[in-house]
Amino acid sequence: MDAILVVNAGSSSVKFQLFEIGGAAGLERRIKGQMDGIGTAPRLRVSGADGKTLVDKKYEAAEVADVRTAMRTSGAWLREQHDIVPIAVGHRVVHGGPEYSRPITVDDRVLTDLERFIPLAPLHQPNNLAPIRALLSLFPQLPQVACFDTAFHRGHDAFADRYAIPEQLYAEGVRRYGFHGLSYEFIAGRLPEVASEIATGRVIVAHLGSGASMCALAGGRSVESTMGFTALDGLPMGTRPGQIDPGVVLYLIAQKGMSAAQVETFLYHECGLKGLSGISNDVRELEASNDPRARLALDYFAYRIGLLAGMLAAALGGLDAFVFTAGIGENSAAVRARVAQRIAWLGAVLDPASNAAGKTRISARGSGIALYVIPTDEELMIARHTLALLSGARRSA
Repeated sequence: MDAILVVNAGSSSVKFQLFEIGGAAGLERRIKGQMDGIGTAPRLRVSGADGKTLVDKKYEAAEVADVRTAMRTSGAWLREQHDIVPIAVGHRVVHGGPEYSRPITVDDRVLTDLERFIPLAPLHQPNNLAPIRALLSLFPQLPQVACFDTAFHRGHDAFADRYAIPEQLYAEGVRRYGFHGLSYEFIAGRLPEVASEIATGRVIVAHLGSGASMCALAGGRSVESTMGFTALDGLPMGTRPGQIDPGVVLYLIAQKGMSAAQVETFLYHECGLKGLSGISNDVRELEASNDPRARLALDYFAYRIGLLAGMLAAALGGLDAFVFTAGIGENSAAVRARVAQRIAWLGAVLDPASNAAGKTRISARGSGIALYVIPTDEELMIARHTLALLSGARRSA
């Protein structure tokens, strides 16, 4: 079968999904898997479209020591067990910089160009690019498509795109980019199907996961985001602080004697819910804890969401709906309830029963704004972009 492989790589794991091309929907998910514990305790886990386990295999650390080997091992399993050789691979790449505003087929030149943005997304960009480089060396003729988390936000107005700094820095690329764009693009496409009454209106989408941000949609188009130059800005996250006074960074360097590398590690790995609670970066653990610091972290999380929702509502000139998505947004009724309280001033009234049941619409009858829970699917979005680019290349050939 003709299929597209979608890859989302992290520092110690490679997640992948396989989509068959064809049928009424155009793309059908066939396989979902991941190789995690790379270099320490490698484990390949794969399930089929029905959710049943197809493989759960552990390896010695030396057998899968890096991303390149993880890709080769996962690919060999696909070929041997299912006789599947994808006709293209789509990748999530967090940062596209100022130049890349749409998906692009990657070659050595593009890959080298994208490596320039590693300092802007040090947690994500190197890991996103590693499997691309590995596949380029292993299968140089296999088309690979980079899909950028920043691309959906590239149409912002100039005043939403800039910082109040000299023009030269803006020309060099120091500007507000926004992230989680693949998630927001998917939700924008789903709204006409699941909530047609607000699809063309003023909507805030809250992508709440280990990484968290919010996006203001007007008519399905991004007009503002809580994230800026890097994925550190905006909402507090699992291990990142979100919005912080730049003076704090200066203090850490001048008064605490921290190097730039130490500050980077601190801001990306030691802050957020983890730093505030002193317990965990996992919302599930915080919700299960009786420690007052856990409650503080969760209350702070909801407070900042409510605070920045006001900013996005101002950018939109009002608000028609608020959408929860991603891991926390889709699964934590308690966080949704906390947030609903914080945006009650915008007209939100939660239906507790619908919220507890995880229904799609969770606002009460008569609520001034609609509240929705809509699962995101970044991998399907990547597969769609990859198929579109591949189809376009075939037509022009």
